[in-house]
Amino acid sequence: MEDPFLNYFALGLLFFVVIVLVYGMIAIHDIPARIAHARHHPHADAIHAAGWISLFLLHVLWPFLWIWAMMYQPDRGWGFAHEPGEPTSPEEAMAELQELRHRMAAIEAKLEIGDRAAQFSKGKPRAAVESPGPSGSAAGASTPATEEADAKSRGARR
Repeated sequence: MEDPFLNYFALGLLFFVVIVLVYGMIAIHDIPARIAHARHHPHADAIHAAGWISLFLLHVLWPFLWIWAMMYQPDRGWGFAHEPGEPTSPEEAMAELQELRHRMAAIEAKLEIGDRAAQFSKGKPRAAVESPGPSGSAAGASTPATEEADAKSRGARR
């Protein structure tokens, strides 16, 4: 009553599905290795081997292998190449730092920030930054001694 053809057909279909699923799993796990080979990745063999290991470790490593394979770009490597405008040697970096220090000193001299910052660090109050006292008037905050010290420092700079 049962048709033996249908039994064999179902068995063949079952084998076909299992084979396609196994091949699909292997093909999916080989994607990072193919990306690495296409990009001439220096660690392509390691990525390929780790893909097989990931197949047996329930796919734990596979997302990291994908990221690892995608990080390398054939035209720029790992992306840490020299950017235009950045110094290429330590000597150039030091020269640029010295230039920036000189420019900053010129700006501070122009704005008279250097002496005020030095006075402030020595504990002398700065008249321009002081907050109003308890009386609420800003005019009483500047004392004759402070004005005299400011005049002496201006004279010493000139």
